[in-house]
Amino acid sequence: MTPDNSSYSAPAARSGTNGFAVASLICGIIGLLFFGIVLGPVAIVLGVVGLRQLSAKGGTGMAKAGLVLGVIDLLIVVVLVIAAASGGFSWYVGG
Repeated sequence: MTPDNSSYSAPAARSGTNGFAVASLICGIIGLLFFGIVLGPVAIVLGVVGLRQLSAKGGTGMAKAGLVLGVIDLLIVVVLVIAAASGGFSWYVGG
């Protein structure tokens, strides 16, 4: 009697994408839409960790994008806080 090997599956091949880079990109995108004050710094930290891990392999695009989006998240939050502290935005159309 021969053993049945039909249920055996080979391990999946690992892709070259770093999880920290993906998480940084996702946090940066979601931070632009909702929680920039929280997810902006998270995206920056994950992007830096992803860049350090990927520096030998290359493929740092997602980590860089997450890092940039995290910085943009924080800049938007800073602008909104300054605007709120100064009484908000007011639009004057001449006339």
